[in-house]
Amino acid sequence: MHLPRFVLIKLPSKATQRYLLYGVLIGLAVSLTTTSVLDYFKQRKRKRVDIDFEPRPIELRSDEVVDGVTGLIGNTPLVRIKSLSDALGVEVLGKAEFMNPGGSVKDRVALRMIEDAEERGLLHPHTGSRIFEGTVGSTGISIATIARAKGYEATIIMPDDVAEEKVKALLALGAHVERVRPASIVDKKQFVNLARERAKAFGSEPDPAHPSEHHRGHLIPTASSSVLVTTTADEALADNALKSPKEEREFAMKPRGFFADQFENRSNYYAHYDGTGPEIWRQTSGWVDAFVSGAGTGGTIAGTGQYLKSKKRDIIVALADPEGSGLYNKVKYGVMFDRKEAEGTKRRHQVDTVVEGIGINRLTHNFELALPIIDDAFRVTDAEAVAMSRYLVHHDGLFLGSSSACNLVTCIKLVKKLGWNNGQRIVTILCDSGTRHYSKFWNDDYLAKANIPVDMSIIDKLLAEPLQS
Repeated sequence: MHLPRFVLIKLPSKATQRYLLYGVLIGLAVSLTTTSVLDYFKQRKRKRVDIDFEPRPIELRSDEVVDGVTGLIGNTPLVRIKSLSDALGVEVLGKAEFMNPGGSVKDRVALRMIEDAEERGLLHPHTGSRIFEGTVGSTGISIATIARAKGYEATIIMPDDVAEEKVKALLALGAHVERVRPASIVDKKQFVNLARERAKAFGSEPDPAHPSEHHRGHLIPTASSSVLVTTTADEALADNALKSPKEEREFAMKPRGFFADQFENRSNYYAHYDGTGPEIWRQTSGWVDAFVSGAGTGGTIAGTGQYLKSKKRDIIVALADPEGSGLYNKVKYGVMFDRKEAEGTKRRHQVDTVVEGIGINRLTHNFELALPIIDDAFRVTDAEAVAMSRYLVHHDGLFLGSSSACNLVTCIKLVKKLGWNNGQRIVTILCDSGTRHYSKFWNDDYLAKANIPVDMSIIDKLLAEPLQS
């Protein structure tokens, strides 16, 4: 029987087979060697990072007890945003600051400002002293929470166009709330300026318990030009004359008015340099490629960014800035300006955006500390922020506020610009939850009247954009 010619296969000679085997073995050896070399260099790079990293100790938390509400502040979880991470091919991690007892990242700032004032002898608890602050809401809620826990009263001055939920929270916490029309910082009736004036006048107001008695308030010298403290102590006790121990105690126990001034107070910066930054570094074991944050006072991006840069110089720090804010142009072009600030185009007097908590049109002391370390800035539209908030609820079950949404939109834009898709890590701040934004940011009727679309496909389009690098 003869087989067809096309079935006959002529095997190569033994010498050829031997050479083929040698080639395969050499190829495998080169491949394994290359992989080993790459792993070696990766390990070397990781060891350089670990030099500055203190391993996190094993924590047994089953019976851990903290001392009061202030013990709950900080050490918030770092959560992987699954939908964005999977879509982008990177790790998008959010610091869950909405889990603080006051519901926002501002708990850290309020606690640090009050504790620093106590350490310097400017405030003493349970003396009838009152803390004054000008805020759009979150810092006020944090101050009211901590003031109650520590034995102080709180007066919060805020614009009358902020979300109603914030006002209700402040009143529930026992704070005195004064709502004023939005105005420029140069206006004496602007909410921050009014808070300062109310603190200055604190000692001059009659005591409700003794309405017939009137005192003249006296300023107490402080190391900061922004922080203001007044006392109801008599003039003889308020001057710089030497006092007896009894007079010192009497002086300390008199009620005081304290203007916290979150915008200029450096305690804001240190709350994040000593707290948020180190926590992120520990939680990621030093593996961070970028940090994204918005800025209102500037303390979060300045303190956290400065700390992370001190640990790893090539970390990218990026600013998320909403419409109407001038910080984007300050970072990109050195000028505080936004086209929406043109006369006749604004919906509101402060910053023309539905986003609350970030964005500003003046340069604060805390943001000045951030300028040297910010590598890039991204503008986020109201429509993008709204779309991101709805996208996160739909895909991740995360119910977040407007500034958190802005931060996550910026994470996408940063990743696309840098051309990242190989597991790089981007950390951002999830400032607060959506529960403070029902009446505006999470109110579809309000958004429709403001001509802001509610369209999740905006995020799908951002995610589908090609990488730029």
